[in-house]
Amino acid sequence: QVRLVESGGGLVQAGGSLTLSCTTSERTLSTYAIGWFRQTSGEEREFVAAITRRANTYYADSVKGRFTISRDNTKNTVSLQMNGLKPEDTAVYSCAATGRIRATTEKKYDYWGQGTQVTVSL
Repeated sequence: QVRLVESGGGLVQAGGSLTLSCTTSERTLSTYAIGWFRQTSGEEREFVAAITRRANTYYADSVKGRFTISRDNTKNTVSLQMNGLKPEDTAVYSCAATGRIRATTEKKYDYWGQGTQVTVSL
């Protein structure tokens, strides 16, 4: 079992930036591929970005060029830098871990955090 903890959410104006972090105290995150997903009320969870153990990255088209996923194995942390935020980015953002080499769909992830709220105002 891996308990993931997200942090860094909050309220920001459109065009602003936030950095989300995902960490765990129980395992070494470097042994997992990590993904970020987001979900709004009444909608399905949506893939945002993923990073493999070798730090290859993948992004949803909607965030490509604005969001950057990275990992710092010395801090056991995966970060999601979000720039140029838009109101439609408002959602609960969750990180997830998988033992697969890469995954961009929800069902391929084994462990999930509780999520952190990101709200982008006009």
